[in-house]
Amino acid sequence: MKYRFILILSILSISVGWSQKEMTWEDLADVTFTEKYFPEYGQFFLYPKFGDLVKTFEGETVKIKGYFLNISPQDKLFILSKSPWASCFFCGMAGPETAVELQFDDPPRFKTDDIVTITGKFVINPDDVMHFNYILVDCKAEKVVN
Repeated sequence: MKYRFILILSILSISVGWSQKEMTWEDLADVTFTEKYFPEYGQFFLYPKFGDLVKTFEGETVKIKGYFLNISPQDKLFILSKSPWASCFFCGMAGPETAVELQFDDPPRFKTDDIVTITGKFVINPDDVMHFNYILVDCKAEKVVN
């Protein structure tokens, strides 16, 4: 009986470990961009064409590490970036595939450029220019301790 309990516990812990996928910034680079005119805004925006690899994460709970950016805490706008603030997408030093919009029920209190691991449900956004191309919803965050 004891061994059966240990076996069941082991199987459950393995399935929990598989319930989230590790995602890397290289995975998110599986996208190309072309300029597309959006008449409702009267301007061109970069329009993504997502590759097969990045599409496999759609709707999955994923985990990714990066730099936390407090863009507008009062508006609950938080970003996970491949690079620190001084060389991120907002400074024109990187592409849109290097930043992920984070949506929290209860936003954490991290400083800009804290290195964090974020877990959340991955959403691909090709059309809504008011949001990033990559979004993590129902996020949980953990500060990486060196």
